[in-house]
Amino acid sequence: MPKRFVAIWFRYLKTDWFVRREKALSKIPFVLASPDHGRMVVTAVNPLAEQEGICTGMLVADARVIIPSLNVLDDQPGLPEKLLGGLGEWCIRFTPIVAMDLPDGLLLDVSGCAHLWGGEQLYIEHIHKRFKELGYHVRMGMADTIGTAWAFARYGNGSAIIESNKQATALLVLPAAALRLEPETVERLHALGLRSIQHFINMPLSVLRRRFGETFITRLNQALGNEEEMITPVQPIAVYCERLTSLEPIITLTGIEMALQQLLETLCNKLLHEQKGIRTACFKCYRVDGKTATVEIGTNRATVNSKHLFKLFELKLSAIEPAFGIELFTLEAKRTEDIVSSQSTLWQQTAGLHHTELAELMDRIAGKFGAHTIKRYLPAEHYWPERSYKAAQQLLEENNVTWKVERPRPIQLLSTPAPIEVTAPVPDYPPMLFRYKGTLHKVIKADGPERIEQEWWLQQGQHRDYYVVEDQNGARYWIFRLGHYTDENYQWFLHGFFA
Repeated sequence: MPKRFVAIWFRYLKTDWFVRREKALSKIPFVLASPDHGRMVVTAVNPLAEQEGICTGMLVADARVIIPSLNVLDDQPGLPEKLLGGLGEWCIRFTPIVAMDLPDGLLLDVSGCAHLWGGEQLYIEHIHKRFKELGYHVRMGMADTIGTAWAFARYGNGSAIIESNKQATALLVLPAAALRLEPETVERLHALGLRSIQHFINMPLSVLRRRFGETFITRLNQALGNEEEMITPVQPIAVYCERLTSLEPIITLTGIEMALQQLLETLCNKLLHEQKGIRTACFKCYRVDGKTATVEIGTNRATVNSKHLFKLFELKLSAIEPAFGIELFTLEAKRTEDIVSSQSTLWQQTAGLHHTELAELMDRIAGKFGAHTIKRYLPAEHYWPERSYKAAQQLLEENNVTWKVERPRPIQLLSTPAPIEVTAPVPDYPPMLFRYKGTLHKVIKADGPERIEQEWWLQQGQHRDYYVVEDQNGARYWIFRLGHYTDENYQWFLHGFFA
């Protein structure tokens, strides 16, 4: 996917914010100012003041010579960071990757996003319209590189869209300052008569580096796409996050609940495939007025039960105020943990199909894989492992014998024990190593032996000494030695798997 970036320039960022708070300011010229070495210096101007020739860096006293009735408001330290941070989060509705470009811009990685709005032109127009509705004057540029997008946002004509791989040609007509160069470097270029990018873009890089330094080369290469440029998102990209955009603003609680349920199902399915569960989740509602409503929940253990999670969110959804409507919903699993598998008891004193949940499970399995795939086993009155169970003739057959639970038994028992090769340091001890189907297993833990004698009234033969062993991967096996360890022809077998 080709990279595409949008640079947004808030030409009157701070003064627009003051106008949003006090509408009357939109009809009069005013500036923001802060003290500097005992003098008040203009730090921001609104469009009406700029039209009269007032600019940033001018002394307030000089500005009042131009407009005697000029309104001067105190600037607020740290205001650009605060405003751009909020505006950047608001832009999440357009793309998940938004970065601040201090002191008066935003950078958006919009790769693969524009088609959702019907193309790049409609995408740019939509963003411009939304900022205009919020009361901000913006200029934008879209290109393959951050440098070119930034250049056209500030020095292009309106909101410019540069076609892919056309940045080198498009940059030719722009001034040197469009490359984000230091003012001193721009002055040196002007002194040499190099006022626009076309005057030096074809010069050897070695000459430009020697004259203007490495930073100059870096900025030029970044704009042309010869050097990659990274941005730091205002919100780190979440590993587990789902988004849902509404075609029309949502203003009802029912609509919010439907959006949350859809996001929960999608996110839980994604986590389930990775054997992860939610411990902390954050549900965000982005309103059309630029504000965000947030609801967070936590769980005592990791879960992907969407119904349970919805009930936790449901307790707090009434606190969400949709105002004029919500246009974007996001659900993020901020903290996840591995799921600890557990199994409920389905069969107890009664036959399994008397349990509604089990009956429904059997119906689903039979419908998908066929009834022949479902088997039930019951305990038999035998100690010899191969005869200790029997297949039920029907799923409703009652248990006449209880399962023997005094000793651990594997979940999967092989119908015929499989021969294995072992290495045992002491003949009567469990093996240190065993090889099964060509794979070598190192025994980390072992328990046993448990001796099981032949049922002499049914057949004759050697006894078995069973061990429960665990290998280096945590898998557990049921193995046995056939015959006494002093016998010359004793053998080892694997008979079952615990997990």
